[in-house]
Amino acid sequence: MTLPSDNPLDLDRTDPEREIASRAEAFRNWGRWGQDDVLGTLNFIDEQVRTSAAALVKTGRTVSLAQRFDTDGPQKGWRRRINPVHTMTDTGTDAERGSQGFPHGIGGADDYITMPLQCSTQWDGLGHIFDHGKAWNGRAAGEVVTSDGDQVTGIETSRATIVGRGVLLDVARHLADGELEDGYAITAADLDACASAQGVEVRRGDILLVRTGRYTRTVRDGWGEYAGGPAAGLSLTTAGWLHRTEIAAIATDTWGFEVRPNEFDVPSFQPLHQVVIPNMGLTIGEMWNLDELAHACAELGRWEFFLSAPPLPITGAVGSPINPIAVL
Repeated sequence: MTLPSDNPLDLDRTDPEREIASRAEAFRNWGRWGQDDVLGTLNFIDEQVRTSAAALVKTGRTVSLAQRFDTDGPQKGWRRRINPVHTMTDTGTDAERGSQGFPHGIGGADDYITMPLQCSTQWDGLGHIFDHGKAWNGRAAGEVVTSDGDQVTGIETSRATIVGRGVLLDVARHLADGELEDGYAITAADLDACASAQGVEVRRGDILLVRTGRYTRTVRDGWGEYAGGPAAGLSLTTAGWLHRTEIAAIATDTWGFEVRPNEFDVPSFQPLHQVVIPNMGLTIGEMWNLDELAHACAELGRWEFFLSAPPLPITGAVGSPINPIAVL
């Protein structure tokens, strides 16, 4: 079988259905880890990968890769996604007034938060995207995700899995002055060239981070159209690269991981998601804060690190907020 091209110039921009279908078929991992599999490419993170990753800790320096979770966030209501609403149910004022009903002068504060699970730094679970009614591993979408949640590949299934070797490809630094232009489609050749320039090898089982500089712009200029608007991102044509490198997961500093607008002259929506989540079984992270990490990696001259990024074990969820920690 002739594999789909890695070159965006070869895309038929009038036919997303065919371009998506050809990659879904070519890079499909259904059955690769058995019919009952719930982890997809996260299976590439094994004990040896984690042991090797632990040896990457040299200085003990830690970097959080999370954006903030508060009302001043990127969400604007698309698909009912809002920014977090933080509510206090007990406060210091209550304690001062003695209205909490506790004995011997003790007081306390309590709170809760209401938010979509994918409103800020997060993982997309394998039940998040379907392809023509099929979920990961060829299951019927309606048998996987019901009103009770994801009954098969809920995000809790990966709660002890996403810990291993992280690799940052700072494509924005490699190709531009720290920020790629909106709408720039990152190619397989770009990823290879960036890795070569940084002197780092992308390996099987890696948790790959790709920096576009889009979040950097929001810090400077405000959120603007960060959520759902134009952004640099991965080209649909990187599907083959993502498959053959056998990475375990990938995350970017953008809202949608792939280039926006998408690469077609007719209506399309997140075609790379449609290929890699339900067909390849690849876990995707979005809205990561990669700026401090990029500075640290450039300062230290190394682009690999120990990374811990487990999801919250929310039963049946199709995504999860996270606070990823890189240890250098």
